Amino acid sequence: MAETTDIIEFKDQQEAYAILGDRDAFLQIMQEDFSCRMVSRGNSIAVTGAEADVAAVRTLIGELLFCHRQGMRLTTHEVHYGARMVRTGRTEELHGLHFEVLLVTAKGREVRAKTVGQRDYLAAIRRNAVTLGVGPAGTGKTYLAVVMAVAALRNREVSRIILTRPAVEAGEHLGFLPGDLTEKINPYLRPLYDALQDILGTEGYQKMMSRQLIEVAPLAYMRGRTLEDAFVILDEAQNTTGAQMKMFLTRLGFGSRMVVTGDLEQVDLPRGTVSGLRQACQILRGVKGVSVVRLEPVDIIRHEVVTRIVEAYGAWEKRREKHDGDHDRTRAGKS
Repeated sequence: MAETTDIIEFKDQQEAYAILGDRDAFLQIMQEDFSCRMVSRGNSIAVTGAEADVAAVRTLIGELLFCHRQGMRLTTHEVHYGARMVRTGRTEELHGLHFEVLLVTAKGREVRAKTVGQRDYLAAIRRNAVTLGVGPAGTGKTYLAVVMAVAALRNREVSRIILTRPAVEAGEHLGFLPGDLTEKINPYLRPLYDALQDILGTEGYQKMMSRQLIEVAPLAYMRGRTLEDAFVILDEAQNTTGAQMKMFLTRLGFGSRMVVTGDLEQVDLPRGTVSGLRQACQILRGVKGVSVVRLEPVDIIRHEVVTRIVEAYGAWEKRREKHDGDHDRTRAGKS
């Protein structure tokens, strides 16, 4: 196949460093993703390879330059994700993706949507009273929901935040565990505390807790309540039963929003028990005011190997389900 070479110019050495990465780390990612040879020379880079690959690299670098010139600090995630979007012909969806700052954490870090899936998830939360966010670990389902809750509280859209999880390991029956209520539920709610402290800082988190602006409790404690003027998050919802999910969703009061998050590939319920999240996704499809958003492995914001691991497990599960289905049909045919 004929090769072509393209020379891409940068404004200065600093811009070249931002796009190509420390010790050409981003350059190496682009070389691997597009099977091109790339050589940096001062304020320019020579890209050699198949015409389509060279054109794709130029497109990706153009997107990265746009982000950099808007003041965004690039990471390996933006390079990997941008390369995937360019390869799959979804370049236009990248435009403006990273520019809305949701909030600034206590440590000064700007929180933004990092993938198209995350952007759609955030838009659904803004538009709907109830949003179901379903997807694998690492896609930001819980963290972004907490970010939106804190932003809503700061903007006085709600007067409190309520965070809950099913304590499935204890069967939602916490009485037999030693210690007071806080000591009993802390292990189950630790990920929610971690998200809050990352966003608010330890001091800000403690202030909000002391003013009772944030409530963190196991799902069983939601029964019999009407949750008004609140931003309510149910995390790990794949481990609810159908009855628990219905109970939770019907707690919604005036002026409130609910976000339900979970991963249907990590259900810890007893064998034969249908996940309340799976059931809700089916029952509530098309219901006005309710949105179901499915995040995919491409939305994972962790080491790129995590995405490959999730995809490999997903493919294995599908093969196993097909094998089990074929086996059951064979047995039925013999009986």
